[in-house]
Amino acid sequence: MRILTVQNRMGIGDMVIFLPFIEAISKNFKVPVSLLVKENSKAAQFLKDNKYIDKIIILDRDNKLKNGRHDGIIGSFNLILDLKKYNFDKIFIFNSSFRFNLIARAAGIKDIFQYPIFKKKNQHIINAAKKFLKKELDLQIESNPQISINEQLVESTKIIYKIKKNEINILLGIGGSGPTKRIPAKIFIQFMNLISKNHQCKFFLATGKNLEEQKILNEILSTHYKNQCYPLDNLELNEILPIIKNCNVAVCNDSSFSHLSSGLGIKTIVLMADTPLLYGDYSSNMYPIIPDGENTVTHNTLGKERINPNKILEQFNKILN
Repeated sequence: MRILTVQNRMGIGDMVIFLPFIEAISKNFKVPVSLLVKENSKAAQFLKDNKYIDKIIILDRDNKLKNGRHDGIIGSFNLILDLKKYNFDKIFIFNSSFRFNLIARAAGIKDIFQYPIFKKKNQHIINAAKKFLKKELDLQIESNPQISINEQLVESTKIIYKIKKNEINILLGIGGSGPTKRIPAKIFIQFMNLISKNHQCKFFLATGKNLEEQKILNEILSTHYKNQCYPLDNLELNEILPIIKNCNVAVCNDSSFSHLSSGLGIKTIVLMADTPLLYGDYSSNMYPIIPDGENTVTHNTLGKERINPNKILEQFNKILN
């Protein structure tokens, strides 16, 4: 039996969120499943050790330029041809797109399972997936993603970076996909000051190459903690994962690194400044911090300046103890 799952949302975070649901399909039918995902999900880099996933097929669509292999009418025909090669028996489509339904039929896939068509508006990312698998397979799924990683790689990385048990190794996820999500460097530095009073620490700084992210990185590296900091921006994702796995705790913006670290089983403090709280508390490994003066957080909370370093420290100490 060959099964395809379609997860066409953008980014690493959404890919991590859907992992429990994709794995549940594999477990239910007792075969690994294939994924149809976008390149920027980075699925190939962090799911290669996942025994429930077989092939990863890239959905080549560009939402802005519309020049991907699978964009437009011609792109739909290309996708049909690409899927036909695999002779899938079943498809699970984690969206409400009529287009994907037609493509699945044209590709000769007999059993099509999909979200309710044309009902995308106000769709809860996690609850919709839960209802979908409850309805179609009578499965009750917990939203607690787990990312598999080669243990030998974790051990060799520990040696390379001289990671010691008598130090507290901390991932600082200082990057972010949007300017309102990026907590200012001064808040991370204040937290570093607080935690370093009682602990010998190493800080692994996770960020991208965006100019504003690099400014935050350089501001942190300009402090006296420079020799305790290890920037990760020049590494590939598959090189970063075993470093994260060796950390004791992660403190991350609402970014791909908060999803990855929690998925790797690392207790992750998520600094929620400007996106719905569900993106920072769906996993048992996530501990959200919201801006001072707020009861919750959502789009346009604009609270990055009001993340309290003392609250980060308080949660950090609870985790360590």
